[in-house]
Amino acid sequence: MVWFTEYWTENIGLTIRAKEIKRIKSKYQEILVLDTYEFGKVLVLDGLIQTTEKDEFMYHELLVHPALVSHPNPQKILIIGGGDGGSVKEALKHKHIQEVHLCEIDEEVIITAEKYFPQISSKLKDPRVKIFIEDGNKFLEERESQNHYDVIIIDSSDPISESKVLFQEQFYQKAKNALKENGILVAQTESPILQEEYFKNAVKNIKKVFNHTQVYIGSVPSYPSGTWSYTIASDHIDFTKINPPPDRFEDLNTKYFSDKLYSCLFNIPEFIKKLISEV
Repeated sequence: MVWFTEYWTENIGLTIRAKEIKRIKSKYQEILVLDTYEFGKVLVLDGLIQTTEKDEFMYHELLVHPALVSHPNPQKILIIGGGDGGSVKEALKHKHIQEVHLCEIDEEVIITAEKYFPQISSKLKDPRVKIFIEDGNKFLEERESQNHYDVIIIDSSDPISESKVLFQEQFYQKAKNALKENGILVAQTESPILQEEYFKNAVKNIKKVFNHTQVYIGSVPSYPSGTWSYTIASDHIDFTKINPPPDRFEDLNTKYFSDKLYSCLFNIPEFIKKLISEV
C-alpha cells in the first residue's frame, strides 16, 4: 500500500491511499493508474488527477449535457482532450447525435483508459466515434471557417505544458470558426477557489470571442477544492432565455445532471460573479 498526493497549491493537496500503482511513460507525460480504497481506479497525468471511477460522472455529466440540451439539434460533436472516454460516453446518450470526433494528443491515454477504465471508456469503439490522435490546436486550425460542428467540448487537462494553448483567446476563436451558426462551445475552466487566475483567464478569453457566455459550477470531490467551473458560450444562443423541452432530458440515465438542475444552473454564488466581473 502506498500514499499518493496531488499538490493543489504549495500549501494544500489531496492524499489518497492506493493498493497498487501502475506507471506508464508516454511520449508526452507520465501516466499513473491508482487502485485506491475510496475512489476506485484513478487516472493521473503528470501528477494531476484526471478522473476517478467514483466521481467521474459528476464532471463528465456537467461538462457535456448542458450544451447538448441547449442546442436545438446537436448532431455532430467535437471533443478536444477527454481521452478517458467519459465525455464521449455522455454525449452518445443523446439520441440526436450522429457523429462524435475525439481529438486526443496522447494515444497512450486512450489505450490506458480502455484497459483499466472500461466503464468510462466503453463508447470509444462506438461506430459513431472517430478518434484523431492530434494536437487539438492544430486540429482546429485545419477546420477553421468550415462550420463543422454543432457543439465543441473542451475536456482539457490543466493549462500547463501542451494544454496551455487550449485556454488562450486564439484557440477559442479557432473553435468558434469551426462551429456551425447555432454552435455551442463548452469548456472546463478550472477551480474558481484554488485556481482563481486560471479560471478568470479562461472566462475572460471566452467572453472576448462569443456574444453569449455563462459560467456554471459543480462538485467534483477529487478536483482542487472540490468545486469546479464550466463555461458555455455561443454567438446566437442566449442560455438565460432558452427552455429545452422535457424530452431532451429523457433517457439520459444520469446520476448528477437533471432538468431541475439545468433550470438553476446559471445561478452561481456571489463571490464567483464578482470574479467574473473583474475580467
